[in-house]
Amino acid sequence: MAAAEGAGTEEQRLRPPSLLLMLAEARGLFELHSSLLLSPLLLQAPKGDGHPVLALPGFLASDLSMAPMRRYLKELGHDTYAWKMGRNLGGVASRRAALRDLLTRIHGQTGRKVSLVGWSLGGVYARDLAVQLPDMVRAVITLGSPFTGDIRATNATRLYEALTGEDSDDNPEIRQAIAGDLPVPATSIYSRTDGIVNWRTSLLRPSVKAENIEVHLASHVGLGVNPAALWAVADRLAQAEGEFTPFDRTGPFSIAYGPPENAQS
Repeated sequence: MAAAEGAGTEEQRLRPPSLLLMLAEARGLFELHSSLLLSPLLLQAPKGDGHPVLALPGFLASDLSMAPMRRYLKELGHDTYAWKMGRNLGGVASRRAALRDLLTRIHGQTGRKVSLVGWSLGGVYARDLAVQLPDMVRAVITLGSPFTGDIRATNATRLYEALTGEDSDDNPEIRQAIAGDLPVPATSIYSRTDGIVNWRTSLLRPSVKAENIEVHLASHVGLGVNPAALWAVADRLAQAEGEFTPFDRTGPFSIAYGPPENAQS
């Protein structure tokens, strides 16, 4: 199946990841330890230019979950920001105003466009912000985010709906905008072994400024600390403002990535 399929076709009913994959999410701890051991290598990634990067946590997570990534990106020269809204208890529609205010504040303080890095639900927020305030956004990077197709195909849907009071099928206009082509460069990092989110819901439509990057064997809870994913995030953020070139998979973690989309069958 080509990566572009499922992102631009009619929505098809998908299943959440299997129980086996969900139970295998415990390997996220191994991914964190791997990044710590490989930190000298990770710091050889392309350096940043000091522009602001806002890190948005996943459902039920807090800024603590994004702390390793923020520290890593700061070491590479990025000006990193936490969302400072406590634990992410969800609510795409209910969070919109607060997130717009946060982005506007960072943009105003720095005088520069802001890159948005969102993990899982945080990536859905990031894409929504790019739709609403494209002039303030430099790029969007999502990690295991369910934003297209049958977004109910996750093992967290029922809990999300119970805690937020929002149905996944609510606000179809917002949902369609988030799933569509963004007006800014966009990268979706995903894994076919994601135990929480069906990976097909993380596929954007590839274009001259948008691409998908598959990380082999990564878990959902480990994507934000997986060494190959971290390298990809750093590489994408190091691109000059207004420029976009395809991700180079020949780096030190080349074995961890799936092939470019135009090479997939």
